[in-house]
Amino acid sequence: MQVQQTAVQTDRVLTLPNALSVLRLVSIPVFIWLALVPEADGAAALVLVVGGLTDYFDGMLARRWNQISRVGQLLDPIADRLATLAVLIVFLVRDVVPWWFVVVLLGRDLVLALQMAVLKRHGVTGLPVNFVGKAATFHLMASFPLLMWGVSATSGPAEVARIVGWALALWGAFLYLYAGWLYLRQARQVIAATPIPAGG
Repeated sequence: MQVQQTAVQTDRVLTLPNALSVLRLVSIPVFIWLALVPEADGAAALVLVVGGLTDYFDGMLARRWNQISRVGQLLDPIADRLATLAVLIVFLVRDVVPWWFVVVLLGRDLVLALQMAVLKRHGVTGLPVNFVGKAATFHLMASFPLLMWGVSATSGPAEVARIVGWALALWGAFLYLYAGWLYLRQARQVIAATPIPAGG
């Protein structure tokens, strides 16, 4: 779900927040290889942890250091979407999650993408992020490394990680759907109050 972008504060490309976004992009093929070729689940889980940390720190540092840039605004959502898609595809291939879990998450994003297309016809480029959406993303991102680590575990810490990962994933999926419903409700209100611009 796209949201209204914060005003660009710098035209610089070489910033630490942008470097963190690039690192997250580079980590995607590394994760895929680790999870599918040698099936090094622990190492793949560690890569997911690093990716989650870069996702948190790139936005925080950009705001704190006044380094919000157009490049960063493009890189960050692209990296987020590609990382999530890669994780879900790998999880399907490795039987980490059932197909319905992937359908729920991707289906929600597809519905919101279609709604965003309608909003753009009304001259609206995005909606504010709500707290539920942030909480959903946090729980899902926290669950992915745990699920990856515990994919083949039958006992010990990895098994505990798998159980905790599923608890976080299911709660995160519920919040993800609820946040999507809130966005759709908000979008309907905006559409009702905003006429389509002439020539739109």
